[in-house]
Amino acid sequence: MDDFIPRFEALGLAPQKAKEAASNKKIAPVLDSLISATGHTTFSRTTGLLLYALATTAVKEKTPHTDYIARAIADGRIASTEQLTAATKFCSKKDPEADEQAFDEACGVGVVISDETISATVKAVLEGIKETLLEQRYRGQGKALGAVMRCPDLRWADSAKVKSEFDVQLLALLGPKDERDSPTALKKAAAKKPAPKAAAPSLRKGWEPASLESMFASGDISRLHKPGENPQICPKLMETHLKATGGKVITRFPPEPNGYLHIGHAKAINVNFGYAKTHGGVCNLRYDDTNPTAEEQEYVDSILEAVRWLGFEPHQILYSSDYFHQLYELAVKLIERGLAYVCHCTAEDIREQRGGEDNRGERFACPHRDRPISESLAEFQKMREGRYAANTATLRMKMDLEDGNPQMWDLVAYRVMFASHHRTGTEWCIYPTYDFTHCLCDSLENITHSLCTGEFFQSRKSYYWLCDAVEVYKPVQWEYGRLNVTNTVLSKRKLLQLRDEGVISTLDDPRLYTLPALRRRGVPPSAINAFVRELGVTTADTTIDVNRLENHIRDSLNEIAPRIMAAVHPIKVVLENLPEDYLEQIELPYKPRDDSFGVHQVPFTRTLYIDMSDFREVDSPDYYRLAPNKTVGLQGAAHPITCTEVRKAPDGSISELVCRYENTGSHPKPKTFIQWVADCPSLGSPVRLDELRIYNPLFKHSNPMDKSAVSGGWLSDVDRDSLEVVKGAVAELGLWDSIKRYAATEAGKKELDEHNVEGLRFQFMRIGYFTLDKDTALSAAAIKEDRVGDARFVVNRIVTLKEDSKKGAATTV
Repeated sequence: MDDFIPRFEALGLAPQKAKEAASNKKIAPVLDSLISATGHTTFSRTTGLLLYALATTAVKEKTPHTDYIARAIADGRIASTEQLTAATKFCSKKDPEADEQAFDEACGVGVVISDETISATVKAVLEGIKETLLEQRYRGQGKALGAVMRCPDLRWADSAKVKSEFDVQLLALLGPKDERDSPTALKKAAAKKPAPKAAAPSLRKGWEPASLESMFASGDISRLHKPGENPQICPKLMETHLKATGGKVITRFPPEPNGYLHIGHAKAINVNFGYAKTHGGVCNLRYDDTNPTAEEQEYVDSILEAVRWLGFEPHQILYSSDYFHQLYELAVKLIERGLAYVCHCTAEDIREQRGGEDNRGERFACPHRDRPISESLAEFQKMREGRYAANTATLRMKMDLEDGNPQMWDLVAYRVMFASHHRTGTEWCIYPTYDFTHCLCDSLENITHSLCTGEFFQSRKSYYWLCDAVEVYKPVQWEYGRLNVTNTVLSKRKLLQLRDEGVISTLDDPRLYTLPALRRRGVPPSAINAFVRELGVTTADTTIDVNRLENHIRDSLNEIAPRIMAAVHPIKVVLENLPEDYLEQIELPYKPRDDSFGVHQVPFTRTLYIDMSDFREVDSPDYYRLAPNKTVGLQGAAHPITCTEVRKAPDGSISELVCRYENTGSHPKPKTFIQWVADCPSLGSPVRLDELRIYNPLFKHSNPMDKSAVSGGWLSDVDRDSLEVVKGAVAELGLWDSIKRYAATEAGKKELDEHNVEGLRFQFMRIGYFTLDKDTALSAAAIKEDRVGDARFVVNRIVTLKEDSKKGAATTV
């Protein structure tokens, strides 16, 4: 590994990226071989990145084709990702050295697209869709860019120049973005009643998440084949496929139901469902349920819920087990063609045959590899009848042991497993493997684009081999980079270990990044989709700072969360100059400067609660909130208050503050306004929060798996104090009023009936964004009869607020 790092850094890869590539057993030897094939030792950054892209996306054959492409890159003939895609496509069908002129023409070698041509072409495309663009404005930007990028005249143009020219011309056509380009602003404008003529208020630029279409407007994924363009071993297979599909794009999302989906799966969902939707196609949800020992109905249900929560609806809900009989027949067909055999070797034997633990040793054939076809058919029947114990017989595919790709070294197709399946019960005692099942199910479902993550890069060859071996329609597999985020672990095994070790109690603990955990924490699905779509689709694995996700969460919540006053650590305040029975109703906006959120009323009484953070016994020049003999404003109240006395409990803690309500005379406008909650039991105020849960990062380091930073192992990096539970917090009646309003809507009632309370999200002013946890006890009867005291509220902090550090004490609204 260490030998690879300097060679990869010479490509222009960043040190960390070079290290990651060197440690990747699949990519490192391929990339090293390509570097050697060029005959060069130093490279420009562009050349180096293209060689890296070739290593991660092209299937390494025994032929010199990829070496030829590498030399073409090093010589400058292939100088862009567009040309690289064309080169790999050409070489999959023809020998480039046999016809270099055809290769050059197919790859645009030497073609220069002038700035004038780019400008004229962009102008022509935009002119053709001008009417639609003027109607949709920037909401149609993604589709428009895709139309430009797909223009044949710009196939070999510099994509950065095309994008720049597109931006310039779009701005000239539509002008700067304004409220018409914000879905939120449009919704608010539609809801507003006509108002008397007045000076138009300035509209704040709303959150503008990336569109679904923008994910597929550029890069390799924008240039994937159209249905019908993928070659088949027999032309009739494509004819049958197109007759069944009508030339429509069909994708699938194929999770294994053995755990909760996580943030990385959110990208896979957006890629598979999004690609189909963007191209007018459909996407199936197919459960890869071929391992009955690991699958549970709980996970089946959770996966479908997660897909729908993110806003997608499967065209069909399917299971690999739907095809068990067809898969079995195809396995028999493979044996009959002499391309599979029953093996009785142990797992250790098979490992040694494949070159040992690291696949670098000498490879040799299984002793059963050349047994007669009739014998393998008989042995496979015995496996089917349950006459072999587990681990004593497997069906293996007879592939190519001399191939450099480990996925061609006689993979296991079927194994014996005496386990009850969640759908087929005990009908089967043999189950197909992923390597056998995946491509054949794709074929049976007429999938046009099998989109999967990069770890299946080498599996592409075995995928195609098996489809051709049994002569079925062959979809195209294309790999994109996995998504990870910092400060967490996503491995199912590690998540279970966290639960078993007592670090967490459930796999939807809001400190995790499973989709059920993020949902329980209160993260809006729109924020997750925006985060994923902003990153786009590339072939490189990415690990993104979790703060980037949290910024999207804040932006989304800022658009939808009503503002509520609350006190996490309440201090009692008595307004000494008001009578005991003083009661005033104050109208407060749910979101200042945004009338679409509406208003609510809260009581104002002699006794209030403020948060402990809003009072200090010893004042200082840089402190603006309440202190002895100091005056501050109260949010929404007509007059400020001045602290006149601090009363202590026997233990020295503050029992209450005595203040004067400055409702006589004139007083300067306070520098700061603090929040407060009235004590008015007759009206149900305050709303008492049984628990307020503050979730902080579960791990202390951004990468718990980094042994150089976490020498004690990833479990030692767990912050055992990452959950703080606060008892006794209070909130104003706007919280209860918001719940009643939500319950009065058809969607809200449905969610509450199913106890999905995380859709109730709030900003506790100057504290953070919060949601109701599923541990909340909230009955329909209590809401209908306005019995706030019967509810038990448990709230989770979703994310902190963004505050101006220079202001510190200023209220964030």
